[in-house]
Amino acid sequence: MRDEWQTQAVRRVEADPDAIHLLFPQAERQGGPSARSALLGALGGDHAVIRKLYERGDTGERLAILSALPDLDLGPAAVDLVEDALRANDARLVAAALGPYGSAWLDDHAFRQGVLKCVFMSIPLAAVTGLERRFDAELARMLSDYAAELRAAGRPVPGDVLERI
Repeated sequence: MRDEWQTQAVRRVEADPDAIHLLFPQAERQGGPSARSALLGALGGDHAVIRKLYERGDTGERLAILSALPDLDLGPAAVDLVEDALRANDARLVAAALGPYGSAWLDDHAFRQGVLKCVFMSIPLAAVTGLERRFDAELARMLSDYAAELRAAGRPVPGDVLERI
């Protein structure tokens, strides 16, 4: 039943991209966990529609969009969505923002700030895609400074931070 719903929904979006606005919110419930990604793929990389879905979406919908970004062939067009997620106070959105797409397209400053926000929000650094590739002296300095602040406040420094400074 779910596969059938997803197949029909993808066909509808391919025929009429605006249909995604009706289908996307119900996609996971009706079509299963992969349905939202399938619908986004059917859009053919229409960034404007993806942006509207993100802006109007709940956390689950935003997470689905952030997770699907690496497969949508958007180039850097969706960096604004990743930057928005990094401003969120929801750890799931912040972690998703530093997934494969964010790691590939965020500039160095935004990536470093995102990593620091992960530490601040107690998100394990293992959740950051490409950290080893993107780690540089400036990020090491930032983490070291934050660790010093934690120590000065008598708070523990996360082990994954200690491993990198």
